[in-house]
Amino acid sequence: MTSPTKAEGPGPSVALDPELDSTTEKAEPKKLEGRSPGQLMWQRFRRDRTGMICAAVVIFYFVVALVAPLLVSLAGTNPYTLYGQDPTYADSPVLDEFGLPLGYLGGVSGDHWFGVEPQYGRDLFAMLLYGMRTSLLMALGVTVLVMLTGVVIGLIGGYFGGRTDYWIGRVTDFFLSFPQQLFFIAFMPVVTAFFVDPREETPTYFRAVAILIVLWVLGWMGMARLVRSTVLSLREREFVEAAKVSGASPWRIVRKEVLPNVVSPILVQFTYQLPSTILTIAFLSFAGVGFVEPTPDWGRLFAAGAKYAEQDPAFMFFPGTALVIFILCFNLLGDSVRDAFDPKSGR
Repeated sequence: MTSPTKAEGPGPSVALDPELDSTTEKAEPKKLEGRSPGQLMWQRFRRDRTGMICAAVVIFYFVVALVAPLLVSLAGTNPYTLYGQDPTYADSPVLDEFGLPLGYLGGVSGDHWFGVEPQYGRDLFAMLLYGMRTSLLMALGVTVLVMLTGVVIGLIGGYFGGRTDYWIGRVTDFFLSFPQQLFFIAFMPVVTAFFVDPREETPTYFRAVAILIVLWVLGWMGMARLVRSTVLSLREREFVEAAKVSGASPWRIVRKEVLPNVVSPILVQFTYQLPSTILTIAFLSFAGVGFVEPTPDWGRLFAAGAKYAEQDPAFMFFPGTALVIFILCFNLLGDSVRDAFDPKSGR
């Protein structure tokens, strides 16, 4: 009897139904591919919609800060021109006889997208973008220095232990004894006066260096303690003991075995440290010991907004909204990064 799928003949058999014939072939087994912890973390992070949105917002802020001069030039303004007092712009006044912005929402118009500053008439859009640039770049530099210092000191104290850990711990306790906020306010004028004649104007770059040094010296202790506590639990693990038995040097053990296992708390702490540093820099400028006129800064915008609160409440709207959105998104990003590294923490 003839097969339903093949016709017999003198030649080789011919398949009449290719679909049925294909089922007779053995399917090739799928290859199993391993994934690194970084790949697993990225896969979990991509599924977190909140984390992805917050990451996009944070990246947008940094891009805007980097291209702030280009955006301001496209708007046709700059953060230093006094549009309310410069006679060059007398044909298009932005302030009334009382020094208040003309128009609605603090003088919002086609020429001044976010309005103008009372009394002086400086463009708020340009001031905000340059203020973001100052605050974000300063905070990034401070945070990187704080992270590197804390990681190195924490690794040394946690891995070597003994007297090394004891003396590092005492130095850490000494720096932690300073009341940071009050010490910032008291120490900043001392640093600037030590290098610059009080009768002369302090250069902006020197203020930036002084802020960076003060925040760096008084900000590494939390990161050092976090890394130390993590390393103390890691140095007794089997893979570290195996590396010691194999004759690996302490530097190689720290670099190859210990450090990769403390990356996750370092990244999570970074996402919390940077917005905190931005708020600290803004606080210094608000208190009058950080950046001063005419350098644009987020803290200076809040100080000016507090001064003009009764005259022009709208002046605080755009800087306040921008800062709240950035801090909120960065904190939510930190939560998403933590959950991506440790899925059990979000349960």
